[in-house]
Amino acid sequence: MVKYFLLWALAWMCISPINGQKAPKIDREKLVKRHNISHTEITPFSPLSVGNGKFVFTADITGLQTFPEHYEQGIPLGTQSDWGWHYPLNPRNYKLSDILKPYQVGDREVKYAWRHSMASDTFKAKASDWLRESPHRIHLGMIGLEMKKKDQSPVSIEDLKNSKQELDLWMGRMTSTFEIEGQPVKVETLGNPNLDGISVQITSPLVEEGRLKVKIRFPLGIPQRLSYSFTQNDQHRSVLLDKRNQRVLFSHQQDNDLYYIGVRHSAGEIQAGGTHTWFLVPDAKKSKFECSLVFSQYDFPLNRIPHHDSIRIANAQFWSRFWKSGGAVDFSQCTDPRAKELERRVVLSQYLTRINCAGTLPPQETGLTYNSWNGKFHLEMHWWHGVHFPMWQRAEYLRPQMAYYKRIQQKAKATAQMQGYAGVRWPKMTGPEGDESPSGIGPFLIWQQPHFIYLAELLYQDKPNRATISQYQDLVFATAEFMASYARWDEKRQQYVLGPALIPAQENFQPETTMNPPFELTYWRWALRTAQEWRKRAGLAPNTQWQKVIDQLAPLATRDGLYLFAENATESYLDSAYLHDHPMIAGTYGMLPPSPEVDPKILEKSLDALWTKWDWPSTWGWDYPMLAMSAARMKRPDWVVDYLSMKTVKNTYLTNGHNYQRFDLSIYLPGNGGLLAAVAMICTQDAWPKDGNWKVKWEKLRSL
Repeated sequence: MVKYFLLWALAWMCISPINGQKAPKIDREKLVKRHNISHTEITPFSPLSVGNGKFVFTADITGLQTFPEHYEQGIPLGTQSDWGWHYPLNPRNYKLSDILKPYQVGDREVKYAWRHSMASDTFKAKASDWLRESPHRIHLGMIGLEMKKKDQSPVSIEDLKNSKQELDLWMGRMTSTFEIEGQPVKVETLGNPNLDGISVQITSPLVEEGRLKVKIRFPLGIPQRLSYSFTQNDQHRSVLLDKRNQRVLFSHQQDNDLYYIGVRHSAGEIQAGGTHTWFLVPDAKKSKFECSLVFSQYDFPLNRIPHHDSIRIANAQFWSRFWKSGGAVDFSQCTDPRAKELERRVVLSQYLTRINCAGTLPPQETGLTYNSWNGKFHLEMHWWHGVHFPMWQRAEYLRPQMAYYKRIQQKAKATAQMQGYAGVRWPKMTGPEGDESPSGIGPFLIWQQPHFIYLAELLYQDKPNRATISQYQDLVFATAEFMASYARWDEKRQQYVLGPALIPAQENFQPETTMNPPFELTYWRWALRTAQEWRKRAGLAPNTQWQKVIDQLAPLATRDGLYLFAENATESYLDSAYLHDHPMIAGTYGMLPPSPEVDPKILEKSLDALWTKWDWPSTWGWDYPMLAMSAARMKRPDWVVDYLSMKTVKNTYLTNGHNYQRFDLSIYLPGNGGLLAAVAMICTQDAWPKDGNWKVKWEKLRSL
């Protein structure tokens, strides 16, 4: 009986503030709705999105994708999905072995997927570019309005007057209103929670006057940022396959990649436009027009496309269920002026990560909104995209993505074997097939390697049962096998070391000379210790080689009582070449739990030294949450808020909630995910300031 009471008490601690008081009930609907987005901006950085985690549709101020060119320099208008990739033909049979480059690792050579330049080797450069861009995520279809003024000239974005757009977060409903020559237009845009698509209801006198149509365009899918092109029309094929009973079926093909688009619409007809273009023309007898579109890899029955009203009901249930589930944090009783903005960021980050980062693949850094790095995802970022879901008791959104690692296991094993290691070596920048992308940085990174163990451990903590162990143990062990074999024994030092050749998470280091970066050393030990615990859970004896690495791995290097950024970076705090990018020493005691190898006093002194020395504009959106998590562990609540609220460009959150980084990376979802992880940790560590200005209410959160 005592045993069960202790288990119950431990579970209660995970969902209640650690000061022992019962958490007051949060009015979740009120919390969410006070951050509904309502704006009148017609700027390139203001589009809003709807989606379901596997599919996202990003709309301009009209509620559709009417003026994509206006947004191209800000946040492009995307229609993207988990499955929507283009696999270009490979007439020259480029393969990864064409571009491998050897590096010295101890007394042997190890080959890495290097990105060659035209100056060094034309064939290898072309092979590098093709392999880096293939496959790439594509834009599935541009859905907009075609509107005419009274003189029949086309409506431009400058002709929109009294524009206003609202996103009801609780209902998942976007409403856009504007006027054309005094005539009102209202567009309701919904994501489809069950199928990959949207539904739209348009109400306007322009419909009755025959001056408004829905325009459907199928672009060429390209690897670049926009993911679409309306040139090179002969390189893809669009076909109207079927039309009957106010339903239409299209196919779109590029090389060997084929997908389908089904449309259900109210009274009206379909008309062919220019190349790859069709119009849905409403019945002029009515002022309201509705259409629902579904995108699919496979041909599907047209009668499966739901009506707009049914999607509205399903969508409202979908979002209400989401907001009522998992964690919640309420800053409304805080008096610090920074609290309101933090609450806005937290609420909008939940929405954005739900629609962009909860699919079947690890997300790209711009989610399903537009392309970054050819639409591929970076597995070192999977931590920042995914850990917050279990922390907010929404592990069901992370769990499907873990199957990806199983699918690419054989390729990861082949990489390890080619380089002379055991186990599986997970790629860095990759796509659905798990191929490494050529780069001067990515293939040398190793901090993505322990992530699988970390994520699996979070899922075990969520469901600590035999089924979870069975599901993940083989890959946990294979991951640890690589890590143990990667650590190189240095006979002279009588220690295991990391590097060369490696580049740490702080990427401004050379692979040929980098040794023992502190975050990687700490993560290596933590992951191998955790893998040993998984062996124990599986009824297996500890692995003796793993234990040797744990016990004899090099210590974190220090100088003058401060942690160095790498063992070879002896001038870490003096040379400006080291004082930029990610301040990864914070991750040793924040992202990672306390360990005997990390002295929190030395770390606190090291971070204090960085405050005036670090090049803060060079940091990234997830660095601020990482620093705040470290501050929470060190019980420095003043630092917690200072880091989360730091006024830098890359800690900017736009009107739509997106974390802005730079001109060509206008959204950055690792920042949103990192913020959610940090807030959960700060709450569960009771690390908000105790000055009376931070009365934060929270419920159903877990720490890391």
